[in-house]
Amino acid sequence: MLQIADEAGEKLKSWLSWSWTYVCAVWFAMVLTMIYVLRSPLKLQESVTAASMFLNTLTPKFYVALTGTSSLISGLILIFEWWYFRKYGTSFIEQVSVSHLRPLLGGVENNTSAGLFSSANGEVEQRPSVSECKVWRNPLNLFRGAEYSRYTWVTGKEPLTYYDMNLSAQDHQTFFTCDTQQLKPEDTVMQKAWRERNPQTRIRAAYQAIELNHECAAAYVLLAEEEATTIIEAERLFKQALKFGTAVSIKPQTHTHTYILTITLAYSGKDTNLLVYIKRRLAMCARKLGRIKEAVKMMRDLMKEFPLLGMLNIHENLLEALLELQAYADVQAVLAKYDDISLPKSATICYTSALLKARAVSDKFSPEAASRRGLSTAEMNAVEAIHRAVEFNPHVPKYLLEMKSLILPPEHILKRGDSEAVAYAFFHLQHWKRAEGALNLLHCTWEGTFHEVSVYPKKELPFFILFTAGLCSFTAMLAMLTHQFPDLMGVFVKAFFSTLFAPLGFFADKMENFMPSCLWYQLTRI
Repeated sequence: MLQIADEAGEKLKSWLSWSWTYVCAVWFAMVLTMIYVLRSPLKLQESVTAASMFLNTLTPKFYVALTGTSSLISGLILIFEWWYFRKYGTSFIEQVSVSHLRPLLGGVENNTSAGLFSSANGEVEQRPSVSECKVWRNPLNLFRGAEYSRYTWVTGKEPLTYYDMNLSAQDHQTFFTCDTQQLKPEDTVMQKAWRERNPQTRIRAAYQAIELNHECAAAYVLLAEEEATTIIEAERLFKQALKFGTAVSIKPQTHTHTYILTITLAYSGKDTNLLVYIKRRLAMCARKLGRIKEAVKMMRDLMKEFPLLGMLNIHENLLEALLELQAYADVQAVLAKYDDISLPKSATICYTSALLKARAVSDKFSPEAASRRGLSTAEMNAVEAIHRAVEFNPHVPKYLLEMKSLILPPEHILKRGDSEAVAYAFFHLQHWKRAEGALNLLHCTWEGTFHEVSVYPKKELPFFILFTAGLCSFTAMLAMLTHQFPDLMGVFVKAFFSTLFAPLGFFADKMENFMPSCLWYQLTRI
């Protein structure tokens, strides 16, 4: 019933948004008609005549000053737009229009954060189209306290950008807290904790939530992520969070009343998201501590328990662990399931598939011998797999071939971008080195085929930068022409406006001929 009601609501919203355009058009036509009908009482014709006489008395210097000022203002807007685009990667005017004007006009605001977890009621949200060029949660992201903080201790620099941490805070707020009105006190504290920018403030808030409820699993997750300075300590805190999170998720199942059941479902969705996150991080702790077979088992169990949460990309964690075990047959089985044309691709899937095919022939591969005798079927398959991977993300080879220095991977990545290449190479470079000759085959194929590295996704200049540039150039040209040829430009402007308003005059004449004169007389006397 709820789903039917939601569908009916969405249809009603779409119908209202569709009809609003036509209502505005009809209203605008009615306003124009009323203005024309009431032109005599409003003395519009006299006003237009007076305005024309005033404009005719203006000297060419006024028009030079007018067009010059317009060119200056549009030039300043162009400079600001270009600076904003270079710094933030988007147009200021476009951002303001989408954020503030589009909702008022009935538009739908797109969500830029990656869909990672289930909805609040525990069901998986249906997302009609998943764009590859978007921000995704890095499935292999490091621990802030136990790993990222080491870089800060040594260099005194922050390894993560504020934008990256802000996206993580939004993820935690969305999926680890409940959006119902009856929030528990510890949930309110944790909502504020995820929004805090200072790590110490977040940690203090987590301890405050534990004081309110010592079984607050989300607080232990925050402490494991940010306060724990070792993986062992982080694992201990995650196990505490798992203990309390499992207990909370079982309790609400005893409620049967309809009103209580609604609140229970919302909390159940939150607790499910929390449990999935905790179990995944525990598996990653086991992987980092060398208990790889245990990590593989935990990941497989998690994928069986929550088979619909494919957007979590747990299979990418599983692929990396299986490669460490050198269980290549199991890797191929996972790829056969997830390397599907209907599923979103990733650098991990494409390059792991290329690695398996390259590993089968790379130990005996020689460019000189291949040029003499040609490529065998297996070598051709390996080369085609590398081509496919490089076409998906052309930034990865430079990191795998160590032509570019690696940095710590971010918490969020852009599919087919440089950040995804960094994240993949950071964890998978060792697997390519382990396969003898695989990097040599990659180098030969990449260097011989892809001469220039793609810059996909390339940032195109926003429309408003091009528009303001054209406006600035056009008004500057008008100012120059008006200054040099004032008489000729006056004739041109009069001819332009005469042509522009000719359709309105034609429309007015047709209306006067079509409507009875007595009707017009009665309307003008209203």
